[in-house]
Amino acid sequence: MMRKENSDFKTSFLSEAGSFMQNKDYFAYAELDDVACWVAVKGLDSDQEINSAELAVKGILEKFMEKPSMSKRAINKYLKNAQAILQAQSLRVRLKASIVMVVSDYSKMIVAVAGNSRLYHFRNGTLSYKSTDQSLAQEIVNRRDRSLDISQHEERSNLLNYLGKPNDFTPFVSKKMKLMDGDVFVLSTAGFWEDVGEVEMADALEETKDPEQYTDLLEEVLLSRQRKVVNNYTIAAIFVNKVYQETNKKKMKYIKTIAAALVVALVVGGGTIFYQAKQVKKMAELTVEMKDHEKSGNLYFQDANYEKALLEYSEGRNAAKKLKDTIHRNLLAKKLRITDLIINGDKSAEAGKFTEALEQYEKAKKEGKLIKNFGKEVTEQRIANMDTIVQIAETVKDGDFQFDAEDYNGALANYQKARKKALTIAFTGEPQIKSKIEETEAKIAELKKAQKELQAEGLEKNGDQSYARLDYEKAIESYTLAQEIYQETELIAKVLGLERKIMNANDKLNPTPQAAGIDPSFEAALPMEGGAASGEPTDAEVMKEGK
Repeated sequence: MMRKENSDFKTSFLSEAGSFMQNKDYFAYAELDDVACWVAVKGLDSDQEINSAELAVKGILEKFMEKPSMSKRAINKYLKNAQAILQAQSLRVRLKASIVMVVSDYSKMIVAVAGNSRLYHFRNGTLSYKSTDQSLAQEIVNRRDRSLDISQHEERSNLLNYLGKPNDFTPFVSKKMKLMDGDVFVLSTAGFWEDVGEVEMADALEETKDPEQYTDLLEEVLLSRQRKVVNNYTIAAIFVNKVYQETNKKKMKYIKTIAAALVVALVVGGGTIFYQAKQVKKMAELTVEMKDHEKSGNLYFQDANYEKALLEYSEGRNAAKKLKDTIHRNLLAKKLRITDLIINGDKSAEAGKFTEALEQYEKAKKEGKLIKNFGKEVTEQRIANMDTIVQIAETVKDGDFQFDAEDYNGALANYQKARKKALTIAFTGEPQIKSKIEETEAKIAELKKAQKELQAEGLEKNGDQSYARLDYEKAIESYTLAQEIYQETELIAKVLGLERKIMNANDKLNPTPQAAGIDPSFEAALPMEGGAASGEPTDAEVMKEGK
């Protein structure tokens, strides 16, 4: 019996170039009778003629079609084939790509990742599983701070593994995961998930009924960010409307036994009790899940990790919906709303939209009053800090004006002043001010280096002039001072050039006999006082003998 015919998987996808002329992303899939494969890849290289993502996807699906399987061993072979293709085609530049793939037998699935393309698996409207990136940002999160938001981390694109890696290519391949009716899984490249969060993905599911509507809505959310530059992006959604049901003989026998027992239970009037007991257990589990999410959300909120709090409140609200617990559903929806207002207020403040930020904080404070002043301290503090934030923005603006006018010392003073105020109120825009300080300090250092080089060049020129006047001692002095400055500025070629000039001047100042133009052999042949060097008689001696 073919699995595909007895299941219902619907796929829809979008892959767009964004603001660029060329789309380096690529997505494709194959649904065979007993197994299916979906692959999304982001090209990471700059080659304009070869599409590394397309090469990788076709290389994987080619091997998959030859020998379809969902074993870990087979999946690793598919990936290594794509790896070998990229390495073989790396003629002008090294071809590189980030990949996520899913293989399924229509009842279970396996996920494979190399890089930071991702899979999100939703069940009952909530995130059930998310693939792990193979990036430095993910390592930092795992080892140091699990509360960090990878989507905005500066090291999110610093990949530790990817297709095309020269050595130690080690993709991640998951265990088999069971699928259920109603599951949804999303494959995406970084161009999508960097701007659309998990909460928004889950919320979009509530408003759509099929994968086409879902991918269209997700694209709307992405484009609503109105970024100046939109990167290549790929979104593929697979709706698991019905999974394939195993029908082996042992399972059928077991099902028949259970069915017979249920019939007996119903006959004696126990069927209702059985059903109620099962429902009570399910309700109890959902209640625990709902409360756990709310508790986690509260802790994240206290720690000012509002993005994480937002996710927890959303999942708690979804659990409350399933319980049909109107009270908790409304409570968590309000906490979700207030947290979102604070996040948006912070973003507006960072962008210099102070009126908008103040409106968001005021709304959050007002709505928090309805649920025991939730978030009161946070919003009041932000409102109170608004004057300081405005001052910070004005000081940064002054610094920017001075920076553009190349008054780097003035700009640095203003940036440092702004950062000091930002640190006192824990302003979320402080990292951007810090970056401006670092950039300005680099400019100042660059100018100082240039000034030193000019000074050294002047000293070297003075040395050349002294040398030309035969004032070798003065020339050596100037050359030595210039050489010290070149040494400080790490201009090694200049240092070596001056070393030769100093040696030449020293030779002129302290000449050797050869340098003075006297032949040592000639000097040795000159007569010494009182006799000839050669032992021959002098004129006086000849005259004496003549007598």
